[in-house]
Amino acid sequence: MPSAASTSSDPVIRCDSVYKIFGDNAARLMQDSGGVVEAGKFQEAGCIVGVNNASFEVYPGELLIIMGLSGSGKSTLLRCISRLTNATAGKIYIEGEDILSMSNKQLIQLRRSKMGMVFQSFALLPHKTVLENIAFPLQVKGISTRESIQRASEMIELVSLSGRENYFPRQLSGGQQQRVGIARSLAIEPDIWFLDEPFSALDPLIRKEMQDEFLRLQGVLSKTILFVTHDFDEALRLADRIAIMKDGVIEQLDTPANIVLNPATEYVRKFTEEVPREKVLKIESVMDPVNPADRVSDFQVSKDAIIETVAEAVLTAGYPVPVVDSSGEIVGTVHAAKVVKMLFGNRSGHSS
Repeated sequence: MPSAASTSSDPVIRCDSVYKIFGDNAARLMQDSGGVVEAGKFQEAGCIVGVNNASFEVYPGELLIIMGLSGSGKSTLLRCISRLTNATAGKIYIEGEDILSMSNKQLIQLRRSKMGMVFQSFALLPHKTVLENIAFPLQVKGISTRESIQRASEMIELVSLSGRENYFPRQLSGGQQQRVGIARSLAIEPDIWFLDEPFSALDPLIRKEMQDEFLRLQGVLSKTILFVTHDFDEALRLADRIAIMKDGVIEQLDTPANIVLNPATEYVRKFTEEVPREKVLKIESVMDPVNPADRVSDFQVSKDAIIETVAEAVLTAGYPVPVVDSSGEIVGTVHAAKVVKMLFGNRSGHSS
């Protein structure tokens, strides 16, 4: 296990040229490829390319969403990083430790001490209560019953399930079951949280509620998170950065705003073309530098405010509105004309 404490500049997760090829000839074909994997040629040889040359880093407290359509490789990449699946080639580091060189014993210890996992399937134990389900992984770690029950009770309160401690899974709604799954994964106090389509089985209203809950939890806990989804709206709502995958390749990895404003490929552009930009972009993306000669309004907005949430106030302010950072320092101004253009400038003449 890593002994040195990570600094804010050290990545928690680092992937260097990670490949996952499924098939009997995968290792030989990979060796012969010289690092250039053409999915079509591998498929002709009876192999399937799951992940193709993925390289990126994830930093402390960051929420990176990996997204793409079914078969894009997003879940395979997540499974490689958690080593539920062994990568065919490349390097994967968790807090500086090469997890591909770890023994099974080291890997089990890493998962128990550092990693929490939530999947689409809730996988709750039907014969155990909510409290028992959440306490179970702690007891597996050898923590005393008293301590594990205490920790499970804290998690129940954290995910707003107080009063349902003694319910069985069959007595809970889908959203409540998912909260139990989240609480169970958080009970071990993981540094890194892996979530694979955690909300996709829920109906839209409950899904929205769970996204709200998830954002609240992340605001409190600041975990380092890899979150897989096929839902672009969900990715835009939750992510610090988004990696969009197609056929095992990361087409673009960037902030939601940059992906919407500057799609790197045609495939990414198709994902972004119907997105209402004012629901995604922050004020800082439309602000101008401070001009000392400008008369400005008394009203101020945060550079991190989503445009839609402050548009009306900016449009009715009468003067350019100062934009402030988290410390309250003025870092720019936003003009009503910029907001009007963002709201209405792309509505006409748009074609896909």
